[in-house]
Amino acid sequence: MVVSAVYTIISGRRRINLPRRITPKKSIWVPLIMNKKFQFTAVIEKEGDGYVSLCPELDIASQGETVEEATANLKEAVELFFENASSKEIKQRLHEEVFVTRLEVAIG
Repeated sequence: MVVSAVYTIISGRRRINLPRRITPKKSIWVPLIMNKKFQFTAVIEKEGDGYVSLCPELDIASQGETVEEATANLKEAVELFFENASSKEIKQRLHEEVFVTRLEVAIG
């Protein structure tokens, strides 16, 4: 039986939470997507002294001290997700349509 869990990669001040299979097997998506490029949305927000980055299509987040570092760390987290996640988990987490827009809200 395969059980899913969450593990954390800590490198310096960076924490990346990624899903992982307890019984590690290569994702069957890896051969299908190798040497192909995909584009995902990256939302980067200032938080304290650093930046938090989010990929809403996969619900994966990372962080960095600069916008560039947060972006690079998010890219690494997404790559690690595809290397380690099962095809079932990829299907569950992948949101193919994500819309980023601005809202106008009346306050008061």
